[in-house]
Amino acid sequence: MRRLAGALDTGPASLYAHVVNKADLDELLIGRLCAELVLPEPDPAAWREQIRGVCTQIREQYLKYPGISRAALAMAPTDLETVRVSEGMLAILLAGGVAPQAAAWAIDALLLYVAAYCLEVSIARRRSAQDDVVWVHDRDELLRRFAALPAETFPHTTRHAAELTAGEGHDRFDFTLALVIDGLAHR
Repeated sequence: MRRLAGALDTGPASLYAHVVNKADLDELLIGRLCAELVLPEPDPAAWREQIRGVCTQIREQYLKYPGISRAALAMAPTDLETVRVSEGMLAILLAGGVAPQAAAWAIDALLLYVAAYCLEVSIARRRSAQDDVVWVHDRDELLRRFAALPAETFPHTTRHAAELTAGEGHDRFDFTLALVIDGLAHR
């Protein structure tokens, strides 16, 4: 709150005329990001792509503002824009034939995953920039570290190091979304 007040050239007490506390501010910020999301008209034939698209939009918004995903992890949707997004996601899943309880829990799981993924990315980027810990992003270095492990103790890790370190960009994100969405389709 002090940093925000300083950026706005005002005192922290002035902010409390507009927000109750930091959690309230976090909710307003996430609501602002959610306001920029475009929600499709639910289509039973395209529900998988639609829910994946909403999650990808959320990911992109969170990655624009490192750290905002941390706030999303502990937030229940009560801001009108966050409720609008939850409502849109629920409509998409229901249109796809997902049972209401499964859809509700899937939305929770998807939002938690998106926030956790973005938090991990933002922490890794910050560490890389501040602490010069580039090996986290360097696949060759990870492969070298796994290869240096004793094979008798870590036979699967040493044998499958290439698979453990595979993926470019958001490949792992896309894989996990597909895993969850395909699981819903088969319930």
